[in-house]
This record gives sequence, C-alpha cells and structure tokens, in this order.
Amino acid sequence: MHITRQRPDTRQGPAENFTGTVWLDEIAAPAAPSRLRVFSVHFAPGAHTAWHRHPHGQVLHVLEGEGLVQREGGEVEAIRAGDTVWIEPDERHWHGAAPRTFMTHLAVVEAAEDGTTTVWHAHVDDYPA
Repeated sequence: MHITRQRPDTRQGPAENFTGTVWLDEIAAPAAPSRLRVFSVHFAPGAHTAWHRHPHGQVLHVLEGEGLVQREGGEVEAIRAGDTVWIEPDERHWHGAAPRTFMTHLAVVEAAEDGTTTVWHAHVDDYPA
C-alpha cells in the first residue's frame, strides 16, 4: 500500500475553461500503468465549467452544496450532496454550482493514452440564474 501525504497545491480554474471562481485539487494521479485521475472541485455560487467532454467518461460525486449539470441536448438537472452522476465517454456537458450556493464535487476520470482527460469547448451561453 502506498499512502500519499503530499498533494499538489490548490489551483484556480483557468478562465478559458471556467466561469466564476473555481478551485481544483488533484486528489490522486497514480503512476502508470494507471490512468486514473481524481480531483476535488470547489465552485463558488454560480461558477461553472465551459462545455467539455472526457474521452473515457466521468464520474461526479457531490460532497457539499447544490449544483447543476447539463448534457448536450438535455435538460439542466439539479444535483445535491450525496448525488453521483455518470457522464458517458465523449458526451458534451457542463456542471457547476447553483446560483446561490457553493458546490464541491469529486471528479473521477481516466486519461486517454496520450494523457488527455478533458477536451474543452465554448463557454455556456445560457447558464440558469
């Protein structure tokens, strides 16, 4: 068993991929051959991702607060602490905090063979107020 005590520093989500204030912590990135990546993502009220997709899909598990998620062509769905969401491989989607509350989720992805975990697209035009 290998216990990791030191993690990389918390970093702010870049403006080209996020709207509002978002903080990311990489929780796990085991050495090869594993391609697992786990992040804790903390969204300020109303903050959210741009449209994006993941080569091997994504699991979101909400730790606290309330948020929103939308798959391309689908309705906006509310998510709350304790909810787990599966995003299909290469499914375009966005997610973030509800307008008036913080939201933190774990994001679990498998990197592609070239190391890609996320393919980013345009910002969300019509985020619910």
